[in-house]
Order: sequence, then C-alpha cells, then structure tokens
Amino acid sequence: MAHDPKNPIKLFHHMAIDVSDMDVSIKFYRQLFGYKLSERHEAGEVEAIQVELAFLRIQNNHHDMVLSHTPGKNYRARNEQDDIEGTTLFHHLAWQCQDHDAWLEMQERVKEMGIEVIRGPVVHSAYDPRGEGSWGENESFYVLDPDGHRLEIFCDMATIDEDGTFVSYTGERIEEAVVDEL
Repeated sequence: MAHDPKNPIKLFHHMAIDVSDMDVSIKFYRQLFGYKLSERHEAGEVEAIQVELAFLRIQNNHHDMVLSHTPGKNYRARNEQDDIEGTTLFHHLAWQCQDHDAWLEMQERVKEMGIEVIRGPVVHSAYDPRGEGSWGENESFYVLDPDGHRLEIFCDMATIDEDGTFVSYTGERIEEAVVDEL
C-alpha cells in the first residue's frame, strides 16, 4: 500500500509497560516470545530518567518493547477483574506469529512454562464458520505476564484490500466484510 500523504505515521512501533520486578519480567518476555535485551539502564543514569529501563527486541530494531520499573513505587497486586478486563486503563498487547504452526508452538511454550491461558484459543471472526462472532479476523489466545498485563498471541490476521474488503489469511476475499473507513 502506498504512503498516505494525509498521515505521516508509518506504523505503531513499540509499547513501554511498567513492571513490578524487572528481572522477572525480562525473563518472562525472553522465554515466552524470544526477546533479546538490547540495553538495560538503572534509574538515574540520566538525570531526567528516574526509572529503570530494559529495551527488548525480536529482530533488528533497537527495541520493539520497553520495560520500565520505578524504584520505590508501590505496585498494586492483581485482582480477578484484571484477568478478564486487563489492568487499569490498559486492555492488552498483541504478538503475531509467523504462521499457524508457529502459533501452535507458542501454545505449547505457554503450557511448558506453566502459564494459564485466560481466554482461547478462539477464532475472532463474524465470517469464519469457526468464529465466535467477534471481530478482528484472526485466531488467538490470551495469557497474563507476571504483572497482570493481558497478552494476545495470534496468527492468520486478515488484511484489508485497497477497496476496503477483508482478505483472509488464505487470500480469500470476504465480500461481506468491508472496513468502516478507507
């Protein structure tokens, strides 16, 4: 798709999340998603930055995710509602697998790590016969990280054709599904 001159944004690049224990979180994201640590910095190394930071990457970006920890902060404990709705003012982060086989491998990795799947596996689709009637046109499952951040792991995301029609991961046009805005 060509560059949209009305929108200078190329893509969403990364998310920084606050974590209660940096070591536990780095280990979790390394084991589950295969992140590598680009850099880690203590709070106050730069006067303007009074938080501990870890920059994580999957491939060759300097970072795709940042973990932040505030020394002395009183981190609240998770509650059952967080498991369903996500933490305060935040719902979920999502990672796309290379293909369906890789997605199945991630399910196995989650099981081996003893991580509870809090939702799914589910087909998010109002059009696929296997779908639950929800939106998004992908297959996914959800887990929680050590701080209760809700994580979606998915595959087979539909794309949007130039005329606004959804195209399934198999290349099939879903004629009854069209975007709200081109």
